[in-house]
Amino acid sequence: MTDQAGAATAGQARLWLVATPIGNLADIAPRAVEVLTAVSFVACEDTRRTGLLLQRLGIGGQPLVAMHEHNEAAVAAQIVQRLTAGETAAYITDAGMPTISDPGQRLVGAVAAAGLPVSVVPGPSAPVAALAVSGLPTDRWVMEGFLPRKGKVRDQRLEAVAAEQRTVVLLESPKRLGATLEDLAEVCGAGRPAVVVRELTKLHEEVARGTIAELAARYAEPTRGEIVVVLGPAISRPPSDEQIRAALHGELAAGGSARDAAAAVAQRLGVGRNRTYNISTELARALDNKMQ
Repeated sequence: MTDQAGAATAGQARLWLVATPIGNLADIAPRAVEVLTAVSFVACEDTRRTGLLLQRLGIGGQPLVAMHEHNEAAVAAQIVQRLTAGETAAYITDAGMPTISDPGQRLVGAVAAAGLPVSVVPGPSAPVAALAVSGLPTDRWVMEGFLPRKGKVRDQRLEAVAAEQRTVVLLESPKRLGATLEDLAEVCGAGRPAVVVRELTKLHEEVARGTIAELAARYAEPTRGEIVVVLGPAISRPPSDEQIRAALHGELAAGGSARDAAAAVAQRLGVGRNRTYNISTELARALDNKMQ
């Protein structure tokens, strides 16, 4: 064991955040096994799943504490009490890096606020791995996580993603993947590059590259597995409403319907049809009123 881990488990209270495999057990770090073996107890999302993982790693007898998104605040306070009393703890989630689209942030905040040290054993992370394999720009990127399922808040987040000039990493369930890709094509423009990464490090690993429209067609039917979507950045600042309105005015003046004008401008300017259609209908009504 390293000197740092040895010092931590020899009496110095410390919380360890330990990354676990996202599919392939061989990706576990030797240092992760050392820490999980040496700490006083292991906090985890699912005690059954973690118990099986520890068993496969040859780690037996470690006390387990369930901590997930629904009880994190209360259990975090209990863990702080135990650390204050001199115990050491590790926290792992079902797969990947704790706190990254997984529970753990409240726990880290509570431990740090108590003046206790927090260390990390880095390792597998589905968002980072998907970004690396995507082939899209990695110098500037943003983790968006799961989009809201419906409503105005979803529309707002989609519009923000459409305007984002960094590579965007999204998570999605296999059942909702097709619908989300269709929504992204609508607001971002069908030709924007994207990559769907499915079942990373597992037997049926898949990396599908193409435009959003191509990927939406490919995944129109529900699929299976863990999904990460990597979306290429917006090439330039999206057109303003004034620019869209000017383009629509020309289409409408030429005799096009509000729907046809919206479709033509959306394709030409690379913006979502919903946005252009809303402006087009308003502009068409204004022109009709002016002519009456």
